Amino acid sequence: MTFCLLIVAKAPVPGFAKTRLCPPATPEQAAEIAAASLLDTLDAALATPDARVVVAMTGELGEAARGTEIAAVLRKAEVIPQRGEGFDMRLVNAHADASRPGESVLQIGMDTPQVTPALLAQAASRADNSVLGPAEDGGWWALGLKDPLHAKALAGVPMSRDDTGRQTLRALSEAGLSPGHLATLSDVDTIADARRVAEVAPHGRFARAVAEVR
Repeated sequence: MTFCLLIVAKAPVPGFAKTRLCPPATPEQAAEIAAASLLDTLDAALATPDARVVVAMTGELGEAARGTEIAAVLRKAEVIPQRGEGFDMRLVNAHADASRPGESVLQIGMDTPQVTPALLAQAASRADNSVLGPAEDGGWWALGLKDPLHAKALAGVPMSRDDTGRQTLRALSEAGLSPGHLATLSDVDTIADARRVAEVAPHGRFARAVAEVR
């Protein structure tokens, strides 16, 4: 049975993407790292068995680093626009817009380029109720839901904070779910994060982009 593998992403535009990498990265290098992260993530997603890949996208690819390359890869997936005020509501709406009846959703971002098809397939197989993949910074990198309507629990959850993971678990529990736990991964906010992730996944575009930052 297929499942929806939902990637929430934004166009890696210099000056707007991964600005916490600057310095030592330049805005252009930070955008290259973001673009490489998205492309490596898309490669893993598209190679995941039984996955229907949907990308909830925001931003202008025409202004983005590797915009032409990203656009070419996105033609292999379904692309929907992000909508809503606040990132919490964008996630709620992305789950609703991407889902099909009877199909579970595994949602990830573009900040964990170390994911593999095997890891994503294993995570999806555990979404019989709900599952959450914690991030080392206190957030989360993956959310699996059997019923996409349960994503409404994310409304009001503060995002991009060191307690986002804890608040998300609480919201899911209050919605009657019993979230299972996936492996903890490091997402990419700082250059230290980027170098750590590049060591874990040394052979992709991401590692090569990070290596350009001195």
